[in-house]
Amino acid sequence: MFFDDWSGIGRVLMATLVAYGALIFLLRLSGKRTLAKMTAFDFVVTIAIGSVLANIALSKSTPFMEGMTALVVLIGAQYLISSMCIKSKKIEHLVKPQPALLLYQGQFLQETMRSERVTEADILLALRQRGHSSVKDVEAVILEPDGSFNAVINETLPASESALRNVHNYRPQDHEVTSESFSQY
Repeated sequence: MFFDDWSGIGRVLMATLVAYGALIFLLRLSGKRTLAKMTAFDFVVTIAIGSVLANIALSKSTPFMEGMTALVVLIGAQYLISSMCIKSKKIEHLVKPQPALLLYQGQFLQETMRSERVTEADILLALRQRGHSSVKDVEAVILEPDGSFNAVINETLPASESALRNVHNYRPQDHEVTSESFSQY
């Protein structure tokens, strides 16, 4: 059977439209951070919100206001945790992964690559997609917290001014490289 009765279809239609409108309102209220590129933290919140919205729309056993309360709690918790991350680096480090340095001055950092489960082929692909034909063209490749790769081109700034300064395992003094490290590429 396709449906029980027209009242069930009407309930789903109304609950979905109202919950969708409320979700849009709550997301606008909570700010752009809620919809930013997703880290694991953001992904969990997004999946939970989708699940609650589906439950509100389709479950007859979940009262509408209880579902809306769940949406408000999820978005409020995401907002609160994001706000706490701004105020405390310790909380930020607990909740959000740090960017990881994968390639520095022509050298693949094998230990970091293993721990992040990234291959040389993944890094080379990221470089080619950004128009680089050689690892010599870039100072560093970073795996960002959202899973994307970024390349820093010819970094010549002091470490205190470097865009790499918050990248996990970036220590300029530990990564001195000679011209031999480029020979295989």
